[in-house]
Amino acid sequence: MRAVLVICLAIGVMAGCGRQSPQRPSQRKGEAPKADSTTLALMAMNRQMTETADEELYRLANEEGGYSLYERGTWAKITRPGDSSRPVHPGEECTVQIRVLSLGGQLYTDSELTAHAGKYELPPAIDENITEWHHGESLTLIAPWYAAYGIKGTAEIPPYENVRIELTIKE
Repeated sequence: MRAVLVICLAIGVMAGCGRQSPQRPSQRKGEAPKADSTTLALMAMNRQMTETADEELYRLANEEGGYSLYERGTWAKITRPGDSSRPVHPGEECTVQIRVLSLGGQLYTDSELTAHAGKYELPPAIDENITEWHHGESLTLIAPWYAAYGIKGTAEIPPYENVRIELTIKE
């Protein structure tokens, strides 16, 4: 009887200690995983905010006049021509004066920076377009939040803020 009990116990332990078979993937072979509803909602919200920013800046640029559309939805107007024989070259170190204001005119920051053109050391609204401009040039940019200071903003500039940037590229 004791032998039967030991055999039953051994069979029970062995049955419980077996490896679990691997789970099958939730998607079928060759199909991309399904996005969850949170991701889809965030994507839709981001798309809507981008479209709203673009519409607002388009209206403002047309009302004020003289602006040209550049990369990533940034509008720029040259307020003082620079030296046309001295364009800003990619990777070149240059000094810029940047005043950032709300579209309503509130001053957020006024600073002078030295940066390398096209090396992501400036906001994208400036960095992606600076090689189109010249030393000594002054411009007014109106930039959407996604090309300016983004979803995080800075200590001075709120997140998701469309801004006016008064830019001077020093000689």
